Amino acid sequence: MADLVVLGFENRVKADEAYELITRNLMKHKLISLGDAAVAWRDSAGLPRIQQAVPLPNLRGAGRGAVWGTLIGALFLSPLLGMAVGATAGGMRGEQTDFGIDDDTIKEIATALEPGKAAVFLLVESADFDEAVVALKPYGATVIRTSLSADREGDLVDALR
Repeated sequence: MADLVVLGFENRVKADEAYELITRNLMKHKLISLGDAAVAWRDSAGLPRIQQAVPLPNLRGAGRGAVWGTLIGALFLSPLLGMAVGATAGGMRGEQTDFGIDDDTIKEIATALEPGKAAVFLLVESADFDEAVVALKPYGATVIRTSLSADREGDLVDALR
């Protein structure tokens, strides 16, 4: 099960830098695995802005589509064509399925941010929290919300100070 971690930052620049560190460096070195991620901020006019991670194709949907396409294609004596069409349709339908961090949660927190402030939303599937916290400490992150246990959340808050 994945844990939601929302980190607050003094400004969008710090949030973007931390987001890049997490999604490029920490993921590359397998120190963190994410199910979803987003950055939210309040612009100078006070309007909430949200940048969500690019949706990944739903491979499970593509696999199911390929199986059904092959079966249907076999009925019409063209199983390979059926598999290709089914996989494409299943993958496209899967992209339209909303999964990951709840959009309402992102909007709620983005709206509550002070103008100029920003937040990074992470749906953490697995992580080496000690290494990740050391890497994030220079960015001045504060914990806004988590789904971690109270003890684990306390450890995270203390480590980021």
